[in-house]
Amino acid sequence: MSILLSVVLPVFLVIGAGFAAARRGLIPEAGIDGLMRFAQGFAIPCLLFRAIATLDLGASFDPAVVATFYAGSFACFLLGTAGARWLFGRDWEDSVAIGFCALFSNSLLLGLPITERAFGPGATEANFVIIAVHSPFCYAVGITAMEIARARGSARAAIPGKILRAMLGNGLIVGILLGLLWNLGGLPLPAAVDEALGLVIQAALPSALFGLGGVIARYRVEGDLPTILFVLSLSLLLHPALAWGLGTLVGLPTDAFRSVVVTAAMAPGANAYLFANMYGRAKRVAASSVLLGTALSVLTASAWLAALS
Repeated sequence: MSILLSVVLPVFLVIGAGFAAARRGLIPEAGIDGLMRFAQGFAIPCLLFRAIATLDLGASFDPAVVATFYAGSFACFLLGTAGARWLFGRDWEDSVAIGFCALFSNSLLLGLPITERAFGPGATEANFVIIAVHSPFCYAVGITAMEIARARGSARAAIPGKILRAMLGNGLIVGILLGLLWNLGGLPLPAAVDEALGLVIQAALPSALFGLGGVIARYRVEGDLPTILFVLSLSLLLHPALAWGLGTLVGLPTDAFRSVVVTAAMAPGANAYLFANMYGRAKRVAASSVLLGTALSVLTASAWLAALS
């Protein structure tokens, strides 16, 4: 209970405040959209840029962290896609969108602040390693699978170009790439620039969490409940269990192990709905998975934190 009160609950109270403000009409939809555009298009890319630009890649970038997290993530994508197709009778395009929900955990808006609150700012280096790969990996897997499903045996030469355009149009990926280039160039951040980034970064996670609450206030959990619960069992239970097992097997250091398990235990991120909406496939399942998963992760995240502590 102390973990729930001190670590998890404050994060979800901010999400709940955004949810309540949107539901009661205190902030119009356009205001929530503007807040999310600021958070996801500017503030969080600044956060990612500075984190990656100043990260000691030699000391922090552990391939075992990436392999442990994304082996579980990809397994959940395959199981989610296969389950949607053969357990629930969805067509292949719907199945890929449903699998993407199990693939894309909310590493940034939930995983990062919960890890930081639970274990301290110094315990989040592995989180940034995961985040640096997250959007590029997940969108590459999802778009490739969807375009193959849509191609139906026709020419697939356009698929790499579609993947590249989708990635370069994503502000989070641009922030990560610029930070990586700055880091590899060995350039110091000018003091004034670092100070300006710090001012913007202070607003990044609070505004994103509040905006996330406003976004999920638009959704309703309706229909497709067995499919939604199947997706959430993969996201909230199987993925962290796989991360725990694989992390133990490869002997991850304590901080990295915690970051991998906590991040794997997060609900599907809003990008799961954005991906479904981009293709017009399984939108109700994706939206409901984000909404119900975010609510349930108050309890499941607390359970995983209790196990880790």
